[in-house]
Order: sequence, then structure tokens, then C-alpha cells
Amino acid sequence: MQRRSFLLAAAGGTAVTLGAAAGLWRWQEIPASVRYPGRTEGHFLRDRKALPAPARTLRTDVLILGSGIAGLTAAWKLNRSGRRDFLLIDGPEPDGNAAGGQFGDLAYPTGAHYLPLPSTESFHVREILHDLGILLRNPESARPYYDERYLLHAPEERLLIDGVWQEGLVPNTDANAEELAEQTRFGQQIAHLRNLRDSTGQRIFTLPSVNSSQDPEWQTLDQISMKNWLQQNDYRSPRLHWYVNYGCRDDYGSNYDQISAWAGLHYFCSRNGQAENADDGAWLTWPGGLQAVASGLRGTLGKNTRSGTCISLRQTAGGVEALCMQLRDGVPQTYTVQARKAICAMPLMVAARVVENMAAFGFDPQQHMPAYAPWLVANFLLRQFPAELPEAPLSWDNVVYQEPGLGYVVSTHQDIRVQPPPKTVFSAYVALSDRSPEAARQWLGQATADELLTLASTDLKSAYGWKLALCAERVDITVRGHAMAIPRPGFRSNAGVRRLREADGAILFAHADLSGFSVFEEASWWGYQAALRAIA
Repeated sequence: MQRRSFLLAAAGGTAVTLGAAAGLWRWQEIPASVRYPGRTEGHFLRDRKALPAPARTLRTDVLILGSGIAGLTAAWKLNRSGRRDFLLIDGPEPDGNAAGGQFGDLAYPTGAHYLPLPSTESFHVREILHDLGILLRNPESARPYYDERYLLHAPEERLLIDGVWQEGLVPNTDANAEELAEQTRFGQQIAHLRNLRDSTGQRIFTLPSVNSSQDPEWQTLDQISMKNWLQQNDYRSPRLHWYVNYGCRDDYGSNYDQISAWAGLHYFCSRNGQAENADDGAWLTWPGGLQAVASGLRGTLGKNTRSGTCISLRQTAGGVEALCMQLRDGVPQTYTVQARKAICAMPLMVAARVVENMAAFGFDPQQHMPAYAPWLVANFLLRQFPAELPEAPLSWDNVVYQEPGLGYVVSTHQDIRVQPPPKTVFSAYVALSDRSPEAARQWLGQATADELLTLASTDLKSAYGWKLALCAERVDITVRGHAMAIPRPGFRSNAGVRRLREADGAILFAHADLSGFSVFEEASWWGYQAALRAIA
């Protein structure tokens, strides 16, 4: 059972030893490195410290500020269209939320780790995947053919509930008949909404979301929370509520009582990608997550990239001028870039501090700024695979029926061999949705490495207990204080964000924030559209 391909077929104390105590003690001995991408640059923007004069001025036709998926897509599209006179400034973290890392030859994600098969409506994603050799043929057909190395293979998902693993993420172990009936009804309702079309023939929920139905009947879903929607539709099962809440936390970083019902249903209903050589609703994934796609896009750009972070951007008589900063051994150096147009491929919380006079675009940060959810991603290098419980085999995605964890993925899952590799990486994800985003950021800013490790290892300890500590060699922890915009009720009627989407002057905007939530398909859409406007 896949959380976005919900075709539901409902069916019917260990004693503490000296070894266990030693294992628990070793949790505090696992070497943990902690990274805070963008924190130094973000605090600089907040505090506005003095900078040295620019050392040089660069000139280009189109300047792209930010190298997440939106910025990389914009640069790729310009290059693909024969427009070579552009410059991409990386920003504080190359590849943004699609970044990854490596332990030797073992790659791992520090951000997003998968991509659902794109539907025909996400033609821009198919175009990218075809260019990168991931989609091998027939990119415009209903069922293209993909490179099978990147199609997620079984076993895909499992859930640990009441000490027992079950296949799939819908919690049905020991569920009673009433709970199973609710799960079936929910699955049927989702299947109906996924295929439903409005009075104009448009699907109700699509990717990109801006092309979803505009009928008032469906827009009213944005006025209530996803939890309210479940209650209004007489869904009472705690297990179903957990599952829907997990989906909201997984994609949006916040609990379902804080998420727009429109966004919650979009999560389940929007993706309907198909393939000639895969099941409907299959996923694409790589050991390093979406960094494989980001690196592929970056590889098409040649020397049209430069490290640095934009500190200010203003319009001039001839176009735009950006002041950019680089840190060399902790010492800031600056340079300016002049261009005909600039594409701001950065979060709105950053753009509001960088772009001169954001109010002129119709965006008031006090009124229109989205809330941002913090995330924690911890990659555990394991010298060997830990022993598994017998009920369900180790899967790519492994989730525990509790909070605050979101489970862990296995980086070597796609590494098909006769025998498993001797080492692997387990990537654990945590959305700090048990507290407000502000309180979560405050805690993250003060937490020690040991405290972060304790939180990051919650699900792994539930799955393996003290035995995992005997397998763990080191841990890389990535703290993302403002990982993603939260689509709270009312987000689709945000007038300021809508005006940024419509901007078509010297400064263009391109980021998943323009959709109100952070997924690959949305980020790449706005980068694609900004490139088309820059060309025009």
C-alpha cells in the first residue's frame, strides 16, 4: 500500500542485559557531525553586518539566484533553449533541499529522497528526466519507459506497530472490522477524487498545483484543516487519523490539524504517474536522493555557475544589480552582478530580505509570509546491517507508528547485488511537528549534538533497540531550520504570493514557496516558467 497510490484492499519487555546496557552507552559514543546549511548566511541577512567593498563586477543577461531545484531548472531550461548568457549563483547550499552527501562511496540524501512518477500534466518534469537519461523513451505518452535502475523496487514500505512489522504504511495489524471498513471507504473516496474532473474537464488535484481546478466547490477545502475534513466525513478510526497525519507531516512538516484540507487531499490525489515498465504510482529514487537529479541538471550548465549568496538585489535603469557575498575561511568577500533580468530562486523568507522594496511587487512579509517547518535529517553509517524482526523484511522506507520521527530510508536499497553490501546508510527523518515551528527552531539552535542524535535516532531505537549502536559507525546530522513552507488553511488565497507568481519584469520569482509547499514538481515548474519569461 503506497501513501500516494492508495488502492486499499482491506483484510480481515525485553530483559535488560549487560550487553544491552553497553549498547545504550555506545549511543553517546557514536561520532556525530552536525551541519546547519544556510545558518551563517541567514544570520548575516538578519543582522546586516558591514561588508567590504565589492572586488569585481560581473555581467550577464539572466542572473539566477539560488541553486535548488527551481534555480537549476531555470538554468537548465535557458541552456536547453540555446540561451547561454546566464549565471547561476549557488546560494548558501548548492542544490538546496535536493542536496546530499557521501560516506566514501556510499551516497545519502540530506534533503528530499524520492520522486513519484510524473503524470502527463507534469510535462516539465518528464522533459528533465528525459534529458538526464532517467526517462528513456516516449516522454509524451501516458506510459513512458524509465531506466529500471531508478524505479523503486520491492520491498517498498513497512510499518512498525505494537512491536510488529507489517507491509505498507496503512496501520491494519489487529485492526477491527470497523477500522478496516473506514480504511476501505477512505481509499475509495481518494480514488474517486483522484480521477474526478470539474465542469471544465480539469482534474481537481494536479501537479503543478496551479493548474488544479478553480471551481469554488473545491476551493472551499482550503478554509478548513485536513483533520476537520476527516471529521466532517465521519472518519473516526485513530489508525486512519494517524496515517493521514503522517502523510501531512511527511510532505508538509506539520500536523494535519494545521494543514489545509485542500493540501492534505492534494497529497493523496494529485499524483497519478504511470510507466510502461512499472506499476501505477511507482517512485523513482537514488542512493543520494534527489541530489542525483540536481547533479544531472548542474552537469548541463558548464561554467555558468558561481559560489556565493545574494545579499541585496535592486532594479536599475538597465535591468538589475545584485550584491553577492562569499565566505573564505570565515571572512566575507563581495562582488556585484549586473544583468538584464534576475530570477529569485530562493525561499520567500530570504527574498523578502534580499529584494529591494518587495512591497512594490504586492508582497507584504508581515501579511503574506508563509510559516516554515523545521526538519532534521540524520544519516547513520552502519558497518553492518542490524538484525531484523521476522514479520516483514527491511524495506526502502521504514516507518514507526509514533511521533516525532518520520521513519528511515535505506540508501543502498537500489543497489541490487547477489548479497547485500557490507556497509549501508540509514537516513532518518524527523519533522518537529510536536511543537510550534518557532519553538522547534529555538530548540534546534540550542540543542547539543548528543540531544540531536537522541531525537534523530528515535525510530531506529524503536526498530532495533541497543543492537543498532553496535552497528553504527558515525552519523551526519543536517538541521534545516526553515525546511519548507507550511500550507496552512487559506494558503491558496494568499494574494501576495499570487502577485509574485505573476511578476514579469526585471525581477522574476521561482521557488516552491510560490505554490505554498515544497515538492520537486512545484519547484521545477516555477523555475521552468521563470526561464520562459526571461527568454520572452
